[in-house]
Amino acid sequence: MELLIFVVSLFCLLAFGIPIAIVLALCAIILMLFMGQWDPLTISQSMVMGTNNFPLMAIPFFMLAGEIMAQGGLSERIVKLANLVVGRIKGGLGYAAILASILFAGLSGSAVADAAALGSILVPLMQSSGYKVERAAGFICAGSIIAPIIPPSIPMIVLGTTVSISITRLFMAGIVPGLMLGIALMIVWKFIVKIDGYTDVVTFSREEAKQIVKDSLPALFMPVLIVGGIRLGIFTPTEAGAFAVVYALIVCTLVYKELNLSKIVDICINSAKSTSLVMFIVASASAVGWFITIAQIPNQVASLLGGLIDKPVALLLVINVFLFLIGMVMDLTPNILIFAPVLFPVIIQAGIDPYFFALVMILNLCIGLVTPPVGTVLYVGCSVAKISFAKLVKGILPFIIVELVILLICIIFPQLVIVPVKFIMGS
Repeated sequence: MELLIFVVSLFCLLAFGIPIAIVLALCAIILMLFMGQWDPLTISQSMVMGTNNFPLMAIPFFMLAGEIMAQGGLSERIVKLANLVVGRIKGGLGYAAILASILFAGLSGSAVADAAALGSILVPLMQSSGYKVERAAGFICAGSIIAPIIPPSIPMIVLGTTVSISITRLFMAGIVPGLMLGIALMIVWKFIVKIDGYTDVVTFSREEAKQIVKDSLPALFMPVLIVGGIRLGIFTPTEAGAFAVVYALIVCTLVYKELNLSKIVDICINSAKSTSLVMFIVASASAVGWFITIAQIPNQVASLLGGLIDKPVALLLVINVFLFLIGMVMDLTPNILIFAPVLFPVIIQAGIDPYFFALVMILNLCIGLVTPPVGTVLYVGCSVAKISFAKLVKGILPFIIVELVILLICIIFPQLVIVPVKFIMGS
């Protein structure tokens, strides 16, 4: 009964357009009243304790680092490097968009930041080269979800903290699927180039090429240092976030010299606003999570899915259909905070590797970021490309299909995730 009360109250409150953080707090109150445990102090304590978590400190650090890099010239240099590498191929700007997304993923960890930073640079370039604007914007939006898959990843930090699994190991789980996603999108783009008849190429002189490589090296070193440092145990993911901020500041102020004091103040304000929104959701989710546990809702979900416990693939397919549908109407972070504590006990009972499932869950919910009707990244794409929501959805549809195919491949062949993690981590 508690499960029904929670689900009904959640979606009814969302239907009224109430912000998700407030919805979660209200759901906690409703569960508390239904269970006859009226104690407002419990909710406030749960909210405070939920955010009083050392690994969560990585979120503001990586958000601040991403904002610094977006405003400090790193994204522009990454785009130029991507154009240098693949620009000579027909439709090269499209390939450059995905290569830039892969490179930028190692810097930002956020799909929204990726879409905003790369879209503002690449969409005008692609449009001036004769690309259909909805196709260009759709492709960049589709590529932006690589950012939360390849480390460092803000959603992985949230998920690892929520279900108490190693964030470092989860980071390593995202490398191969993230690259698979990029390669698959490039393959589809090859067919799009032929269908739409794009013939543009981007060329550079030898001197220009040397300068581009020289300028991009500081940006390229950052993901190598972060991922390598985490893997080698030099620093934790939280410490890596702090390192990313310092490194980005040094590069953007002393090397690229594109940041001044006024810009830095604006960057800090913007990142503080973004962080406060995420942490408010985390706090509210912690409160409702406490009552979800007390009400034994995970056990109720396990009972509902009990017939599939001995059929892991079928269980994964059912769960992923649910996550895909829920991802169409709710954002990534609240979905992780609400449903990860409910679903993880079930998949562990079914003998499914928790890191594999965590990766699949994040990949699925990331696709929700570019899926109507509530795709956060789609709204960013509309803003950057100055086109209607319906037009962008039409342009991105082929790329959503290929991303769903990659998700299905990962579900059917879990070793694509599990084996690389064991190889990288040494166990």
